[in-house]
Amino acid sequence: MKVFFFVALACFCTQAGFAQLATGKLFSNHMVLQRNQAIPVWGKAAKRAKVSVSLNNIIKTATTDAQGNWKVSYLAMKEGGPYTMIVSSGKETITYADVMLGEVWLCSGQSNMEFQLKNAYGFKAERKIAAIVPVRQFYVPHKVSLKPETELTGGEWKVAAANTVGDFSAVGYFYAKRLAGNLHVTVGIINSSWGGTEAEDWISKDAMLASHELAAVVPGLPVNDKELAARADKRLKLWAYRGMPVVNYTTAELAAKPASFFDTWQQGYMPSSWEWVGRLYSYRGQGFMQRTIILDSTYATEPSTISLGQTNTSAAIYINGIRIDKDGNSVDNKYQLPAGSWKGGANTLLVALGGQKDTSRFDIGLTAYSGDLNTRFADTTISFADGKWRVIPDLSKPYHFDFMPNNNAFSLYNAMINPLLPYGIAGVIWYQGEANVERAYQYRTVFPLLINNWREKWKSPFPFLFVQLASFGGTQNSNTGSSWAELREAQNTTLKLPNTGTAITIDVGDAFNIHPRDKATVGYRLAASAFNVVYHVPGFAESPQLASADFSIGYAMINLTHAENGLMVKDKYGYLKGFEIAGADHKFYYAQAVISGNQVKIWSPNVPKPVAARYAWTDAPIDANLFNTQGMPVSPFRTDNWPSVSAGKKFE
Repeated sequence: MKVFFFVALACFCTQAGFAQLATGKLFSNHMVLQRNQAIPVWGKAAKRAKVSVSLNNIIKTATTDAQGNWKVSYLAMKEGGPYTMIVSSGKETITYADVMLGEVWLCSGQSNMEFQLKNAYGFKAERKIAAIVPVRQFYVPHKVSLKPETELTGGEWKVAAANTVGDFSAVGYFYAKRLAGNLHVTVGIINSSWGGTEAEDWISKDAMLASHELAAVVPGLPVNDKELAARADKRLKLWAYRGMPVVNYTTAELAAKPASFFDTWQQGYMPSSWEWVGRLYSYRGQGFMQRTIILDSTYATEPSTISLGQTNTSAAIYINGIRIDKDGNSVDNKYQLPAGSWKGGANTLLVALGGQKDTSRFDIGLTAYSGDLNTRFADTTISFADGKWRVIPDLSKPYHFDFMPNNNAFSLYNAMINPLLPYGIAGVIWYQGEANVERAYQYRTVFPLLINNWREKWKSPFPFLFVQLASFGGTQNSNTGSSWAELREAQNTTLKLPNTGTAITIDVGDAFNIHPRDKATVGYRLAASAFNVVYHVPGFAESPQLASADFSIGYAMINLTHAENGLMVKDKYGYLKGFEIAGADHKFYYAQAVISGNQVKIWSPNVPKPVAARYAWTDAPIDANLFNTQGMPVSPFRTDNWPSVSAGKKFE
């Protein structure tokens, strides 16, 4: 029996006591303060010292407490600026210039909110006009903490300019740009987001303890770095080996295995970093990836080219047990393969991911545009950009775990949300859910809990607008089920909470890329929701949602909200796609559909007595093409409440 040792890396930072005057990190030059609300300002100074704050020619004073904390609050002010804020205590003075009063929105979630403008479509055009766009961003530095923090580790407000706007949240920027253009005020976005993070990371411990759904989990969560490492190790092994004992293989042993051997390994999507694959998040070590390729025997006699994108590791690549990269003459993992490299039937491609080339950041996996991950023959190309890869860590080599989100709950709330309190905000825009897809049904409880938690902490029922997950992954039917569709449904159920809105984005996703680059459409649709829900500005359309369904002999009639002006199909032949229908046997068939005014009639000759209908009910509903006449996509829906594929899967 082999014994495995690992080290968990954790960084705990303590904040030294302040002897000098300071404000909270959210206050800086170029800050945006929320108009039409009370304006709290706070910080540190010497104990029992008097502090004076001047803003817009109004002076407020406070005396610090025994710990040196101080806070003042201004009555609501209308939009305006630029102003100067002067904070003084004794001989110390802090001056902040170019202070604006406008709209402040907290932008949070995971990687699609964090996605920077410089990587989005349209960046070059936005960079040219950035200097005249009245948008500013405060970026909240990444940090995790086991206990609630009262201060951020850093950060400052940045004015949109050619040399700064590329680092803005793309969704946040386009949202703020549209708001600023219609409301004629400066808009500030506080970007507190972290890629790959689960919703439970963003909920406070006290809120989880008060939740019937999550309370029982909290006592067993880690309270120190040693427990964090043990938890991460246990979860990784349970996931990677599906609850079975750990068995390690050498590269040579795996290269010689038939394709069927790898069927028990967990699946992962490529191109991607292992950071986004199952429980490999925060794992720091080596591993293996395998892909089965089924070929006709005629390809065994043909030469081919294989392209595997890029990797940050010293990888070894095998096809049917033969190493193909040993001569080292490849460029970007592209190889010319002679005839005989493949065989008829099931071929196995194995990639052994060794030590990293660049150790400044952890990044193993395969990175590429989806079109650069494939094998090419003279007459066909087979894409490897899909979820058919198999992955497993190599636990025979040294490994450890970083103290990262998803190893625990509430660590991001503690470090990246709690320190923002009680800064005035107009509301929240949220783009998250990909990391919760496995537990999609539970998201019906988790997501509203998060919203209510933040509202309680801010003591405000502020608007909370969110992005419904875009298309990504496979196109399976309803008989197989889709946890992505169930996550979108869970998001829609959250609209029952007051002061909420959503942006439907299934038409601007990318089935092969979990980070679609069209962020302008996403931001503008969120803004449309804000104009309807928050600002009550007329002229902005919203996506139709399921209102009701009527079933008759042979067909179903679907009624939708936000379809008063009619519906349309985006298809040059006029065919509606994406519908399924089922009878009492719960077996779904693809259905025909036609628009009838502001309704949709659907039917299938295989279902004489329909009782259920679904639309766009798959991970990547790329065929879905129903819109209202204002050009907004109809949200995925189902009329039934039959058992979900994600039901019973819980956070633990």
